[in-house]
Amino acid sequence: MGMSDEEEAVYEDLKNLKSLLKQTGESKVVLIGDIMMDCYIHGYANNLNSRAPVPVLRETMREEDVGAAAHVGRGLNSMGLQSYLFGVVGDDRAGLNILQSLDDEGVSTAGISIIDGRTTTVKTRMLATRESLVSDEQLLLRWDVEDDNPVPLDASQSLYDSAIREVEKADVVILSDYGQGVVNDVGADRIIKAARSKNVPIIADPKLTGLHRTHGVNWILFQSQGLELMRRRLGVSTGSEAAMQLIETHDWNHLVVLSGEAGVTIYSRDEEVVHAPCTLDDLRQMIGLIDAAAVAIAVAISKKMSVRNTALLANAACECILGADKTESFVLSREDLIDRIGEMSWNLQVSKR
Repeated sequence: MGMSDEEEAVYEDLKNLKSLLKQTGESKVVLIGDIMMDCYIHGYANNLNSRAPVPVLRETMREEDVGAAAHVGRGLNSMGLQSYLFGVVGDDRAGLNILQSLDDEGVSTAGISIIDGRTTTVKTRMLATRESLVSDEQLLLRWDVEDDNPVPLDASQSLYDSAIREVEKADVVILSDYGQGVVNDVGADRIIKAARSKNVPIIADPKLTGLHRTHGVNWILFQSQGLELMRRRLGVSTGSEAAMQLIETHDWNHLVVLSGEAGVTIYSRDEEVVHAPCTLDDLRQMIGLIDAAAVAIAVAISKKMSVRNTALLANAACECILGADKTESFVLSREDLIDRIGEMSWNLQVSKR
């Protein structure tokens, strides 16, 4: 049994994507957003605490990695894009470790401000399984350390002044908003206007409470739960209706919805809805999904891909995350993406023999 016309078209698109990714080229990405440290504590949870119905974690391994905008910057760098990362860290151990990690991997830290007395955000995930079981780890607890104080006004202004100077020669601007204060109303408005005046496409992964900061953005990233919540708030019947209403209200060009096992859907102002189904049978975790999609879309923009191919590329990037054993040491790279696209096209071909 051969492939249908639609399957044949997808197969050819995947082959073309693989070829495009192998081509090198210098593209500049201005990335501004929250920077944090992700910590992972692994162990065994064999017993319950004697004084409360909670598991006792016996630690076996601990790892740290950069997160949020820093993770996006590292992904851009590994894909061969030239990233200019702007954000803030505190003058504490976590902040200095983030800077050192980025420097070691060749990601520029010149745009990161160190703020005296500020606490760098650290998100610690505790994961465990029973020692007698072979099953995958489960998340027991996430423990956040963060600074509730806003980024000082002078530091914020200086940060955006520097970022806007780099926009003129940029191919893409990314706003990575994790609700830690770097992406604020005034700054977001300034950099969006600067990018639009230079016809530089903008990608944003906003908090739902920060949608007012995304007016005029070209590419918006949601997870499916976010779109469902907005559907309820808007009082409409379907996610498609909610997506198109949001696009109209906020003057977006595209809304990219990441749905895990359901794949990636792109709603567009002037084009038909495009869907790329997930091809994985075994989904292992979702940490870093939006970061990977942001990197993939930046690559797609830099290579002037169609919306259809952007959906395929974003879906392949998401599958790299969904199928990864551990995200604490996983960085989306060009090789990962090429390999994943190769597997997708191979599976499509084999399944129709």
